Amino acid sequence: MASYLFLCLFLFFPHLYASSSSGSHSCSHHEAASLIQFKNSFSITQTVHAVRYCSHIVGFQSYPKTNSWKEDTDCCSWDGVTCHHLNAHVIALDLSCSRLYGNFPSNTTLFHLPHLQKLDLSYNDFNLSKIPSDFNNVSLKFLDLSHSNLSGPVSRSLGNLLQLTDLDLSRNQLSGQIPRSLGNLLQLTDLDLSRNQLSGQIPLSILNLTQLEYMRIDGNTLEGSIPDEVTAFPNLISLDLSGNLLSGTLPSWLYTAPSLKEIYLSQNQFSGHIKKFQSKSPELICLSSNNLSGVIELSMFSNLPNLNYLDLSHNSLSLTSNSTSSVNHILPNLIAIFFSSCNLSEFPQFLKGLKSLESLDLSCNRIEGKIPQWMQEVGNDSLSYLNVSHNSLTEVEHFPWKNIAVLDLSSNLIRGNLPIPALTINVFLISNNSFNGEVSSLICNASFLRILDLSHNNLSGTIPQCFGSLSDSLEFLNLMKNKFYGTIPPTFAKGCNLSNFNLNGNLLEGPLTPSIFNCKGLEVLDLSNNKINDTFPHWLGSLPQLQVLVLKSNHMHGSLCVNSSKSSPFFSKIQIFDLSSNYFSGPLPVGYINNFKAIINLEKIGSTVSYMGMYDYEGSAFYTYSIGIAMKGQDVELVKIFTMWMIIDLSNNQFEGEIPKVIGKLNLLKGLNLSHNNLNGGIPTSIGNLTSLEWLDLSSNRLSGTIPNRLADLSFLSSLNVSENQLHGQIPQGKQFNTFGNDSYEGNKGLCGFPVSKGCNIIEPPPPNVLKKDGSKSNIAFGWKVVLVGYGCGVVFGMSVGYVVFQTGKPKWLVNLVENQHEKRRRRKSK
Repeated sequence: MASYLFLCLFLFFPHLYASSSSGSHSCSHHEAASLIQFKNSFSITQTVHAVRYCSHIVGFQSYPKTNSWKEDTDCCSWDGVTCHHLNAHVIALDLSCSRLYGNFPSNTTLFHLPHLQKLDLSYNDFNLSKIPSDFNNVSLKFLDLSHSNLSGPVSRSLGNLLQLTDLDLSRNQLSGQIPRSLGNLLQLTDLDLSRNQLSGQIPLSILNLTQLEYMRIDGNTLEGSIPDEVTAFPNLISLDLSGNLLSGTLPSWLYTAPSLKEIYLSQNQFSGHIKKFQSKSPELICLSSNNLSGVIELSMFSNLPNLNYLDLSHNSLSLTSNSTSSVNHILPNLIAIFFSSCNLSEFPQFLKGLKSLESLDLSCNRIEGKIPQWMQEVGNDSLSYLNVSHNSLTEVEHFPWKNIAVLDLSSNLIRGNLPIPALTINVFLISNNSFNGEVSSLICNASFLRILDLSHNNLSGTIPQCFGSLSDSLEFLNLMKNKFYGTIPPTFAKGCNLSNFNLNGNLLEGPLTPSIFNCKGLEVLDLSNNKINDTFPHWLGSLPQLQVLVLKSNHMHGSLCVNSSKSSPFFSKIQIFDLSSNYFSGPLPVGYINNFKAIINLEKIGSTVSYMGMYDYEGSAFYTYSIGIAMKGQDVELVKIFTMWMIIDLSNNQFEGEIPKVIGKLNLLKGLNLSHNNLNGGIPTSIGNLTSLEWLDLSSNRLSGTIPNRLADLSFLSSLNVSENQLHGQIPQGKQFNTFGNDSYEGNKGLCGFPVSKGCNIIEPPPPNVLKKDGSKSNIAFGWKVVLVGYGCGVVFGMSVGYVVFQTGKPKWLVNLVENQHEKRRRRKSK
C-alpha cells in the first residue's frame, strides 16, 4: 500500500519529488543578479553605535554578511538569504548588523524579488537616504529598516504592502507626518515608528488596524489628541506614545481595551483626570510628566490584579495618605512605584503590604521627619531602587534593605553620621544634606559601587585611603563642599576606572598624588578651592580622556613651560582648563595651547550627547557631571557640563610676557580669562579669529597699544573687560561693541570714543607709564567689573546652585528590560 501511494505521488506530482529529494534546485539567475546588484550599491563600514547595539540588544556581533555573496554560486547558500525549501525562491533576506554603508537606491533591485516575505536591513547606515517610494510587493510580511540612518518622509507606498504584519522604522531620522495609507495595512500586528522626527497628528486611519498588538511611536514630536473610539484596538497588548507633544484627555478605549497590558504615555501634555480602569489586563502604566490633575484614589486601580509597575510622577496630581491607607490589600503585585511630585506629605500607608517591591520613587514631595520603622519591612529582600530625594527628611538610622543597588537621599535635611548601605550598592547619593563626622572605611566594602556623591555636607576628617583601591569599580567620586583635610589618598591603583573626581571646596593640602595617573579614563578633575601646594602636574596632560581640569584657588606655583612637540598628546582632549587664582609664573603655556586639539577643532569630540556624564549603551543619560567655575565674572556651579563648552581661565596668577598669537587658533573657544596677571604687549589681532567667543577678560594687566578692530566682528561676544591696562586709541565701534559700557574700559586713560566720555578728536600723548623703559609696573588698583549685556544672540548657558542631576524617570533596568523584550520578540517573529 505504501509503495502504491509513493508511485501515485511520483506519477502525478513529479515536481514535489524532484524539489525535495535532491535539494539540487538553486535560486534563479534573475534573483541572484538582483541580490548582487543590491550588494554592489553599498560599501562596508563599521558604525560604532550600530555595532554596540547589535552586541547588547540583538545579541550577536555585527559582520559583513554580503562578503559571502559570490557570483556563479547558489544564492540560497549566502549569509542572510533564505530560500523556499521546495522551489528555491528567495523568501527572506536578513542583512541586519551587516555594516552596509551608502545611499539606499530609490529603484532598488530588492523589488525584483517577487516572493520575498521577510526583509530585515536594520542596524546599517544608509547615509540619510529616503525610503523608496515604490514599494509594491500582494507577498512581503515583515519589514525592518530600524537603526539605519534613513531620513525624509515615511513613504506612502508602504500602504501597498497589504500582507504586512510587522513594520519597524524606529530610530532613524524620518520626518513629516504619519501617512494615512498605513491604515490600509489591515494585517499589521506590530508597528514601530519610535525615535524619529515625525510630526503632525496621529491619523484617524490608524483605527483601522484592528489586528494591531504592539504600537510604538514614542520619541517623536506628534501633536493633538489620540484618535478615540470606544471599540478601538481590540487586540492591542502594548502601547508606547511617550516623549511626544500629544495633548487632550486620555482616550476612552485606554480604560477598556481587553488585551492592553503596557501603557507608556509619559512626557506629553495630556490633561484632565485619570478614570477608573475597567479592563483587568494592565500590568504596566506610565503616565508621568504630563498635565494630569485631580486627587488620586488608588481604588481606581483596584480592578488591576496584575499591575506591577505604576508611574504617576511629575503631574499636577495629589496622592493623599487617606487615599492610600485603605487599599493596602488591593495591589499586592506592585514591584515598581514612581510617585515623584505627587504632593505627598508622608510615606503612603499602602506600602506596608508590598513585600516584593523592587523600585520606589517618592522624590520631590513634602515628606518630613524620618523614614518610618515599618518601611524596613517593605521590600526588605527585594528593594533595589529607592529615591526619596528632594524632601524634608531629617533622620536616617540605618538602611535595612539587603539588595539595594540605587539609593538617593540627596537634597534633604538629614543630620548625623553617615550610615553605611548594603554591600550590593551601585549608586549612593546623599548630597545636599547636613551629614557630619568622618566617613567610615566600611563603605569601601561595597565592591560594586559605581557612583558615590557625598557633596555639600559637613563631613570631615581625612578621605579614606581605601577609596583608591575601590577605584577599580568606582567611576564617579564627588566629595565637593565638605570639610575634608589632609592629603589626597595616594592609593589609586592600576586599573582605576574613575571618570569624574571632584574634591572642590575642602581643606586638602600637600602635593597632588601622581597615582591619579593610573586613572586612564579620567574625564573630569576638579580640585579647586583647597590648599594644594605643588608645581603644575604636567603628567596630567598624558591622560588620554581628560576633558576638564579645574585647579583654581590653590597654592600651586611655578612655570607652565613644557618641551612638547606638535605630535605630543598633552591635553589633546581638554575643553575646560582653569588654573586661576594660584601663583603660577613665567610665560603663558604656548606648548599646551598648541596641543588643545579639541578647542582647535582638530580632534573630533566624537560625542553625540549634549552633556558630559555617564551614559548607557543606548545613549541615555544616567548621571551628568558638574563642576564649579567662573563664567562672565560669576562663580557658579554648573549643573551640567555642555559638551561644546570650551573655556580657558588663567586669571589671578603671575604670568608675564605677551599674549601669544597662537591663542587665535582656538576657534571653538567660548570663554577666555587672562585677567589679573603681568601680561604686556598688545592684544593680538588673532583673537579676532575666535568666532565662537562669548566672553573675554584681559583686565588688570599691562597691555598696551590699541584694541584691534577685528574684535568687533565677534558676533557672539556678550561680555568684554579690558579695564586697568595701558591701552590707547579709539575703541572699536558698531556691532557688539555698541553694547559694552564704560566699565569695560576704565583705567585706560588713552582710550577714546564711545562709550567713554573722552572724544577721539583731541590729540594727547600716550599715558606716561607706556613710555617707561624699565618695564616697571605702575600702581593700578585691581578690580573686577564686567558687563553682562549683549545682543542676546550668544548661547544662553544654564546655571544653577544645585549640583546633582539624577534621572528619575524609568530606571535603567526597566528601559533595558523593555528594549530587550521588544527586540527579542521581534527577532523571534523574524525567524
